[in-house]
Amino acid sequence: MKTLYTLRPALQRLALLTVLVVAWVGLQARPLPNGTPSVTTTDGVALYARVAGQGLPCVFVHGGPGAGSFAVESLAGPVLEAQFQMIYLDQRGSGRSASSPAKSYGLDRLVLDLEELRQQLGLKKWVLMSHSFGGIIATAYASKYPERVQGLILVNSILSLPASMESYASAGYALLPAATRPPLDPAAPLPQRFFMVSALLGQQRLQGQLMYAHDSTATRLARLEPAQPANLDFASSLFNQPGSIDGYLQDFTAITAQLKIPVLVLPGAADHVTGPTHHQSFHFPRQQVVVMPGKHYALIESPREFGQALAGFGKML
Repeated sequence: MKTLYTLRPALQRLALLTVLVVAWVGLQARPLPNGTPSVTTTDGVALYARVAGQGLPCVFVHGGPGAGSFAVESLAGPVLEAQFQMIYLDQRGSGRSASSPAKSYGLDRLVLDLEELRQQLGLKKWVLMSHSFGGIIATAYASKYPERVQGLILVNSILSLPASMESYASAGYALLPAATRPPLDPAAPLPQRFFMVSALLGQQRLQGQLMYAHDSTATRLARLEPAQPANLDFASSLFNQPGSIDGYLQDFTAITAQLKIPVLVLPGAADHVTGPTHHQSFHFPRQQVVVMPGKHYALIESPREFGQALAGFGKML
């Protein structure tokens, strides 16, 4: 029969193991504090981030490019934060974040910013939720760091910028009154057609008809403008600095079949900014597609349907 003396080392090891397990579980379960953490990238750019809500941590990857997360945070925050602990990030050179002195706005750098944010927040994994142009950044991140992604939510998200630009140019040109629109050469280079149509829509104040399902959405967004920080350095550098946009022109639909993480795809039924059939080129092995009513801002204009879709997906993670 073993004596207490001979059992003591085994009991001590068991006690130590128990302490370590309890500590590890406690560390994993520890919620991320809500608030505005201080985040600075390895190349010295101060990024704005705000944590709010409860549940699985989920970083919002905004579109634009360079739009910032302020509008979505303000108008869709209650729906988002009811399902996830949201991390609203303004990308470098956007919104409330600082600019890059070196004008470093390439896709690889934006992806690295996300990873450095995750590390500084002390998260093992997180969910990524993208909107519009942010789909490119989020999918590039998921491709590089799949082990860090618990789930991916693509809201009206672009994975092939040329394809979405083609949809925008075609639908936008059709919106222009026949008497005011110049002839459009379908053989002209895509950037030329895209920027011409975009400029004409802006001049005639018709962009809202392409973007929003309801006139009230434009009014709600306009009310936010006086309070919305507007660092536009990312957007201006992307289009004005030679070579900056190159990485963003990749067709990320081609790699979707390789990403085995859970994915929720939320396209807009009449979203011609992204392209109403753009999501049909996504082939994630574990994807769920829920078509939202409306156009390019489902997370603001269809809160009930959007919230239901998030709740259902959250139960799968």
